Amino acid sequence: MKPLRLLQTLLLAAWSLAVPAAPAPMQVPDTIEQRAAACIACHGREGASVDGGYFPRLSGKPEGYLFNQLQSFRDGRRFNSDMTHMVQHLSDAYLRELAAYFAGLELPYPPVRTTTDASPEMLARGRALVFQGDAARGIPACAQCHGQALTGVQPGIPGLVGLPRLYLSSQLGAWLTDDRHARAPDCMAEVGKKLTTADINAVTSWLALQPVPADTRPLAALPGPLPTPCSAMNR
Repeated sequence: MKPLRLLQTLLLAAWSLAVPAAPAPMQVPDTIEQRAAACIACHGREGASVDGGYFPRLSGKPEGYLFNQLQSFRDGRRFNSDMTHMVQHLSDAYLRELAAYFAGLELPYPPVRTTTDASPEMLARGRALVFQGDAARGIPACAQCHGQALTGVQPGIPGLVGLPRLYLSSQLGAWLTDDRHARAPDCMAEVGKKLTTADINAVTSWLALQPVPADTRPLAALPGPLPTPCSAMNR
């Protein structure tokens, strides 16, 4: 071998030894925890939101309710640009897996707020709507569907306690303005249209102050039938 060729060969060998090999591509684990990680950025650690925020808690909600909401964002019954972008190409099977994951979590709730700018009269009105409704206006009590402890009912009725006031008021407002919908029969669309802004402020102000019960799990079933117009609800 000629001296120049030998020198080139030796230099190439030395360079190959000096340069470290490229690292192997990072393998992302294909687990439900990894799939749900994108939800945490808005909804908090594993879907356990913080008090005073906007995004709702996912942890421990009824699986059927979570699935129906994911499906509604995908199919256009609910509107949020971020949520629509996240789920628009996901299958029902994928959405059910996400719903089951969050429904199975049992995480602590944040401390309940102890101060409010609501008047005693407003809070009393809110409590009355939650537990008594307003029969003259065809508004059933919240507790008739969501349970006396307000923790929700399986398979498709969410809890109302432990949620940020801003989120509650925005969603009740969306029912009032016909901006939110659910799969038929859409009973909250009928109830929501009968509420006033004052009703919404009263209910959400009262709910935001309520302590979370020791047992936060949704009821397996209501002790009696759902009230009209929710009697046919199977969401």
